[in-house]
Parts: sequence; C-alpha cells; structure tokens
Amino acid sequence: MAGIIVKPRNPVNLLDFAGVCPYNFCDMRARFAVLTALLVGSLSLAGCGFLSDLFSQRAQPLLPAADLYAAGEAELNKKRYEDARVNFRKIVERHPQSSHAARARFLVGEAFYREGEFNKAITEFEAFLAFFPRHEIADLVQFRLAMSYYDQMKPVEQDQGITKKAEEQFRKLVRDYPDSRYASDSLSKIERCRGQLAQKEVWVAAWYLDKGNRVAARQRLESVLKDYARTLVIPEALYRLGEIYAADGRAQDAQTTWQRLAGEYPFTEWGRRASQRLRTAAR
Repeated sequence: MAGIIVKPRNPVNLLDFAGVCPYNFCDMRARFAVLTALLVGSLSLAGCGFLSDLFSQRAQPLLPAADLYAAGEAELNKKRYEDARVNFRKIVERHPQSSHAARARFLVGEAFYREGEFNKAITEFEAFLAFFPRHEIADLVQFRLAMSYYDQMKPVEQDQGITKKAEEQFRKLVRDYPDSRYASDSLSKIERCRGQLAQKEVWVAAWYLDKGNRVAARQRLESVLKDYARTLVIPEALYRLGEIYAADGRAQDAQTTWQRLAGEYPFTEWGRRASQRLRTAAR
C-alpha cells in the first residue's frame, strides 16, 4: 500500500502545488510569501503592462454640478443627445440638492424630445412635474409635455387618441399657468386639436353615409355642431346634416339647416351648395 499514489478528488491547492505544507503546522508568513510569488508570476504571464495599469488606476473625481451642466448643454447643442443625458443624469443622481438638479432633470427629457423619442420625453417631463410642480420652469416643462403629444398627431383617418391627450395637456397649461408665456400658443394649439377632432367626426359621419347608416351619421354630425362650434368643419357638417334630414323626409329641418349654412357661411363651398339646394327646392 505504501507504493500506491492516491489522487485527490478536490482540485490541487496552490499551497500543495508550491510545496508548502497544507496543514496549519507551517509558518503563515511563508504561506504569504509563496502566494505573493505565485500571484506575481501569474500576472507577469499576462504582460507587465497589466500590473502597471492595475496599480495606476485611481478613482475619478466627481465634477461639480456646474461643470456637468455646462458639459451637458454643450453636448445638447451639438446634438449629441446621449452624451448630454449622461451629464445631466449625473447631476440628478449625484448632486440632487444642487440648484442645477431640477433643470438637469428637464434637460434629460429635452434631449429625448429633440431626438424624437417622444414617449421617453413624456416620462421625463411627467417626472419633473411630479417633483417640481411649482418650479419656475414648470410651465415650460408642461408645454414640452403637451408638444410631445402634439408632434405625434396622426391624420384624421387614423385614431385620434394622441390628439385628445395633446389637447388635455395644453388645457392643463392654460389652467395651471395662466400667466405663462406659453399660454397663448397653447390656446392656438387647443383650437388646432379641436379642429382635427371635429374633422375626424365628420370623416366618420361620411363613412357611415357611404355605408347607408344615416342614423349613426346624423348622431356624429349633431355632436360636431354641439361640441365643436366655430371649427372649420361646421359648414360641411351642416350641409351633410341637411342632406340626411332631406333623405329622412324631414324637409323643414333640411331647409332650416341649409338656410343657416347659407346665411352664416355664404362664401364657403358648402354655403354655395346650400344656396343651390334652397333655390332648387323653391322651384
């Protein structure tokens, strides 16, 4: 049995490999010396440059918030949006008490907005308003939030959910920040949104008419007259509604509707059509 070599099941211990006693009878300083020698020898195999790099690394100092802000603005102006966001996020995360922190949070969203990443911009702007609802630039952030929806508005043939959200956010700005420099622009964009929503309703009504569903078309057109007064689609809505009344045998309602159209919108194409229908009916 003395001549049989038994192979250990566990991996060879570095100390065994070095010829050092694996038990606790050996001097600890000898162990440390052997381990050091093994470590240095192993690292030298990877190249001397690795050692110099390992011991020359130093912790990078954290730049002041003002320096990070300036760097972020510079990158933003150069359209290097991701680099800009990196600098602004460092302010938000590492200098949360800085006077630059709120604006930096806004500019993270602004970088997304300028890049056309509207959904990500919306998330950042909403976060800003949750943290700083009364900040001095809160009205600007609210305006950018509304614009993030507005810039995604789709043609009337498609779903108008985004248009409704844009209108809601512009109304919020006018309500919460009535003295804002962006209030008048928001009012004009509200009208633009309302006009598109009204146009969608008329488009749907025309579709129902093509399908022969006059009841559904009439309901849509009557809601346009009620909910979207003073929009540009009112003349078309009146004319089509008069046609539906005439087709339903409601001659007097048709005449009244066309008279209103001819009287209030005489210079529109729909007003001229209404006048022609009235002349034809009078013969």
